Amino acid sequence: MPLLPLLLATHIILALALLVPAILLPFSLRLQTAGQQPSRFTRGMMRIQRDFSVWIGLGLAASGIALLVVIGPALLAQPWLAIALLIYAADLAVAFVIQRPALRRLFRLPVGESEAERDRWRALARSQRYLSYVMAGAIGFIAFLMMTKPEL
Repeated sequence: MPLLPLLLATHIILALALLVPAILLPFSLRLQTAGQQPSRFTRGMMRIQRDFSVWIGLGLAASGIALLVVIGPALLAQPWLAIALLIYAADLAVAFVIQRPALRRLFRLPVGESEAERDRWRALARSQRYLSYVMAGAIGFIAFLMMTKPEL
């Protein structure tokens, strides 16, 4: 069992790495002003999303399978795990189907020269931040389920 802590840590880090950029990018929009290039942090988060998502996802799947091998298939019978996996799948779907395309549009969209254009851009950025709050809350609930392992 000395392999278990390493596998578990790897799995958690990869799970977070897959979603954290989608959650943090809308908040970096708040710091962007008209005509300003994205910050180094923002470019890094965008690169992780663009270039490494597939590899992180494959590593996550591999570490999850390895955890099942080490812990045993009885883990799959736990209802809290099924709920956590469903929430994580929904969170990933929101990140890849809604959040990523919207963020790409926002980063390409000029902030605007008129006050109305700037207000529209801010409103779109704000809606992405609210979606990030929901996604972060889902991750927090998954963490709660995994720490408490409630009998359902």
